[in-house]
Amino acid sequence: MTVRGYNRRERPAKPALSRESIVAAALDVVRREGAERVTMRQLAKELDTGPASLYVYVRDTDELHAAVLDELLGEVAALSLDGDWRTRLWTVLSAYRDVLYQHPGLARVALVSPLNGPNYLTIVDTVLGLLAGAGVPAGPAAWSVDLLLLVATANAVEHGTRRTHPDADRKHDALAETVRTISADTHPHIAAVRAELMSGTGESRSRWLIDTLLSGARTIPLPD
Repeated sequence: MTVRGYNRRERPAKPALSRESIVAAALDVVRREGAERVTMRQLAKELDTGPASLYVYVRDTDELHAAVLDELLGEVAALSLDGDWRTRLWTVLSAYRDVLYQHPGLARVALVSPLNGPNYLTIVDTVLGLLAGAGVPAGPAAWSVDLLLLVATANAVEHGTRRTHPDADRKHDALAETVRTISADTHPHIAAVRAELMSGTGESRSRWLIDTLLSGARTIPLPD
């Protein structure tokens, strides 16, 4: 009996690589296992190719993470907004923050890597439009949009990392106890506002900071 030999030409052809297919595969890994698992080597295994093939389409892991983040931000860019300008602005910023909160590894990328994907730029454009509608002059609006998104990003990094870090609650409780028991003799100003230092939710603190920033943006011109 003759055993038929294996013919490589009978092997199903692999889908052609493209930037879109690489980002889609990376997004699938993020949703299954988290951003930390998205490396060029790991992704090459997912796509049954070598890491060198990926670098034709994506410069490095940071660029890949930024592209995946932009895909996730599509749901924010597509939001239907209702209410006054402040409500709509908060809706956009909180939705942006929530996406990053769910993916703290990608949120950290947003802190250190310039984002320029189409969905991110749509969010920036939306925020600028809302600021213009609120009467914020063009210059302060241009500076404010960066700060507003930075506040949302930093908030997501802090609370998203705390959610995934096994020791975070203990460290937070230790900080709260230090503030609660600190001596007014050695640290009088901390002791005077000890209750306020640890008060408020992440949501209320973020909203207050954004409102404070907007108040300044509407009244304080850019420096010469």
